Amino acid sequence: MSISEYLDSSPFFDIVKYGNHSALDAIAFIGTLKKHPYDPNKCLLLTARQEKLKWLDEGIIIEFRIADVLAADELPSPVDKLGMARSLVRLWVKRGAIALRYDPFEVGDKFLGPRDSMALRAKLAQLLQTRAEKR
Repeated sequence: MSISEYLDSSPFFDIVKYGNHSALDAIAFIGTLKKHPYDPNKCLLLTARQEKLKWLDEGIIIEFRIADVLAADELPSPVDKLGMARSLVRLWVKRGAIALRYDPFEVGDKFLGPRDSMALRAKLAQLLQTRAEKR
């Protein structure tokens, strides 16, 4: 399955705008939320920059079980130089849950991840732009 199929879907949670979930025993992940392309019990998050989770790079795709998602908050949408907005959410995931991290990279002699590969960044930006235009 191509990266396009994973990212070409729409959000589906009831999202609360700027919720306060301090009582939850959860970890917050920030990114663009998508439906899983073939499993209705899972969701995908295309990560944005994380202040608290330094180990998580921008542009990584994470698969979560919906049962492990405790809450989702709508965040302000950043706008790029072309005026395209990216829908962001803060997803609160139950501490101790198991998730799957898809780490897209450009095939070559050395590792080029989402941060290093111009081709991969362009593909991700194109997919996000296509989603924004469909709204």
